[in-house]
Amino acid sequence: MVKIEVNGEQRILDVDPAMPLLWVLREELQLTGTKFGCGVGLCGACMVHLDGVPARSCSTSLAEVANRRITTIEGLASKVGKRLQDAWVDENVAQCGYCQSGQIMTAAALMASNPNPSDQDIDAAMSGNICRCGTYQRIKRAIHAAAEAGASGENVK
Repeated sequence: MVKIEVNGEQRILDVDPAMPLLWVLREELQLTGTKFGCGVGLCGACMVHLDGVPARSCSTSLAEVANRRITTIEGLASKVGKRLQDAWVDENVAQCGYCQSGQIMTAAALMASNPNPSDQDIDAAMSGNICRCGTYQRIKRAIHAAAEAGASGENVK
């Protein structure tokens, strides 16, 4: 039995502690917003927050997250998360959309630590997230728009 907290809810799971967190989220808890991309921690599609820090759920075992706070895209309810999601829509970031939950989770962690990131800050933070559609410039614009909305106290829309 492994005890975890996912999106503010305590869960006790009777599964192999070596199971990757990604599969626990998707298969056991039916939280399918976190995506399987590469399976080896290189693409960022599986990004979640562990105690507020971005982590790749495909290469993190369930045992590693026992008694830690896990946030998935479904649980990203912060003001920053809302501003980012609004900006993503306004900037038409998603094409296929597959990588976008991981992109937003990484951007939310960046903005939580740096509410007004520069282009260089964004490039550095987002460098571990791959978008096969190449929407990197739209992602950067969306992050800047969310930061501006936060500075003004407004929503992006």
